[in-house]
Amino acid sequence: MVINTQNKDYNRIKAVLADQNKTSKWLAEQLGKSENTVSRWCSNKTQPSIEILNQISILLNVDIRSLIRSNKEEK
Repeated sequence: MVINTQNKDYNRIKAVLADQNKTSKWLAEQLGKSENTVSRWCSNKTQPSIEILNQISILLNVDIRSLIRSNKEEK
């Protein structure tokens, strides 16, 4: 399932990859996805499914929640 986010930042994939010095190309290879697909996720043009987010969290050894930007305002 792909969600059109209308240019809103819903995921933090790009930031987590950068924190770990990994590239979207590396992630695409690990997932068996095209670089273009992963690039669209990283730029928040589209969103990966929950299943794919789970696979990404396992590959990056992070909690899946760290890949999702909260929609709650911080106080």
